[in-house]
Amino acid sequence: MRKVNIGLTDEQRKGVCELLNQDLADVYLLLIKTKKYHWDVIGPQFRTLHELWEEQYTTLTETVDSIAERVRQLGGFPVSTATEFIHLASIQENPEVIPSATDMVSRLIDDHELIIRNLREQVDQCSEEFHDEGTADFLTGLMEQHEEMAWMLRSFIEGEAIAADGVQPGKAVKTPVGTGSR
Repeated sequence: MRKVNIGLTDEQRKGVCELLNQDLADVYLLLIKTKKYHWDVIGPQFRTLHELWEEQYTTLTETVDSIAERVRQLGGFPVSTATEFIHLASIQENPEVIPSATDMVSRLIDDHELIIRNLREQVDQCSEEFHDEGTADFLTGLMEQHEEMAWMLRSFIEGEAIAADGVQPGKAVKTPVGTGSR
């Protein structure tokens, strides 16, 4: 195999590839979780969340491919097994639980924000420790994608909540005369 000669040492490229593989594992598990919630969501927010999560898991699928390709560009090999993903990821799975729609959104926000914090540190590490401005820029773009997805999710759960029965908390329910109140 021809030696990679792009102005980074083997050690620098190896260090960057390790960071990218951690990101790949996190994004892949987030993709799985987003798809699971897309399938499992129920309630009055079903259609909205179903469509939002389809958009997001489509973006995450493209992101997974981009990260893997970045690893290859640097001469490394991307992690590609479930065992490797689970071992490297900072995202946690909760396979035994099917949360409410609002809890699903909240858990995805937490995951995106965890990834954002990790990416912030890695941008600095790529630039300062590994002198790889190209990957620092690439990670900044990923961070911005996750910031946008987290914002969309936060926007969904801010404001007045709607209970499963369609009633907004704090709003009086009108009942026909003589039937009592709820």
